Formats: sequence, structure tokens, C-alpha cells
Amino acid sequence: MSSVLHPPSSGQDPLMATHYRPISSHLAITPPVSVVIPAMNEAENLPYVFKTLPDWIHEVVLVDGNSTDDTVEVARSLWPGLRVVEQRGKGKGDALITGFEACTGDIIVMVDADGSADGNEIVSYVSALVSGADFAKGSRFANGGGTDDMTFIRKLGNWALCTVVNRKFGARYTDLCYGYNAFWRHCLDKIDLDCTGFEVETLMNIRVVKAGLKVQEIPSHEYLRIHGTSNLRAVRDGLRVLKVILAERSNRRALLRQARQERLLNTGRGEVS
Repeated sequence: MSSVLHPPSSGQDPLMATHYRPISSHLAITPPVSVVIPAMNEAENLPYVFKTLPDWIHEVVLVDGNSTDDTVEVARSLWPGLRVVEQRGKGKGDALITGFEACTGDIIVMVDADGSADGNEIVSYVSALVSGADFAKGSRFANGGGTDDMTFIRKLGNWALCTVVNRKFGARYTDLCYGYNAFWRHCLDKIDLDCTGFEVETLMNIRVVKAGLKVQEIPSHEYLRIHGTSNLRAVRDGLRVLKVILAERSNRRALLRQARQERLLNTGRGEVS
């Protein structure tokens, strides 16, 4: 796994410095970091999003969901070398999957395009990953986190769904439906994402636990959307999240039954001592 390194001092070979990516005056990393931003008609919000992104990021991948405003043009003017990927399908899950496939970095960070996420927090996510975590999961309800953008009903629903996931899958999450996360690229080979909507974060959170990956929660503050209205619908998307949880629970039971049957079969053949 890539390591955390101190930046080379001024007396060192300048060629060596190019191997490192400084993220502060005391810390540097070797792995390149890709940031994925799914966006549809977010031209007004993008200036706020990009101004908080650290300049040491390897690449930004904007997934455009067929915007009818100047989303792509504004994004390109804000970030030199921006990679733009046109979304063919629909939904946040589909957009993220499309963006993940386009990334070239070893670490991938998910950031919403509505201005609710602070890009300055990325250093905390990356630090957790290079320190040993496989998946750095943002939490608005961990100590030090917060949210300006959740009604009481949404908080209650998030808590209830989070409680179900914790009990059914052995997780210890404080937040479930939050889109600010980061992970090593190799995690994608183990979680096999296959959903299209806002339930994508829940699916990721469940599957990283099922895959036995090391998860570390990162306190994060969610701000209000700056311009426009969200495509999130609490009841509709809450039901989709619940459907994902039930489906993953059913799959887990089926896998456990299959494993037990295989153990019994192997025992009968004398293959298990």
C-alpha cells in the first residue's frame, strides 16, 4: 500500500520531489487522487465546489448528466485539465459508476456538485486511507461532523436505516446516506456496484462491510445547497434504500446457506478435519 511521506527538504534532489504530492507543509503522499463530481445543471454551484478543492489533486472527473445549462463550460474554466465524461444513463448511481470507470488515480473521492461538501476535508479522507483504511466514509453524525441540510424526518429516516444496516450486517456506522466518501481504487473490484439512484451510497456502505474491507468514518459537515433544488425525494429514495438493504440481506443469507452446505459436503468427503 502507498505510504505517507514527509516532503523532501529544499536540499534534496528536485527530481525526487516529483515522486511526492504535497498536501500540507508537513505531509506528502505518493498515490494520485481522483475526485469524481456527478453534475446535472449545477453551473451556479460549481465555482463554490471547485474553490475548496486542494491543488494537489491528481485529476477531477466531472460526470455530466446531460445538463442544459453551462455546467461543462463553467467546470472547464475552473479546473485546468478537467476530464469530462458524458453520462449515458440516468441517476446518481449511474453517474458515479461512470465516473469511477474513468478515474486513473489510486484513490477516488466522491464529491457532490451542489456546494454542500467542503473540499478542504479531502485531506482527512486521504490521510485515513494512506494510514491503513480501505474505505473512508464521511459521517455527519460522528463527533465533529454536522449538517445544515437535513430535516427532522430525514434525520429520523437516516437513523432508522443506519440502525438496520448495523444490526443486519455487523457495521458500526453513525451515518448511512451520505455521498462524501473516498476509497482505494481496488475496492471497486470487491463491491461490484450495480444500482442507478441515490441508494448507491447505501449499497457501497453495505458491500464494503460484506467484503471485509477496513472502514474508517470521517467527521464531515454538510452545508446547504447553494443554488437550485435537489433531485432527492425523501420518501421515494428512502424506499429505494430500504429495498437495497433487504436485497443485500437476502443475498447474504443465501451466501451463508451455500457456505454451510459446502462445509457439510466437504466434511462428508473427509476434506475438513
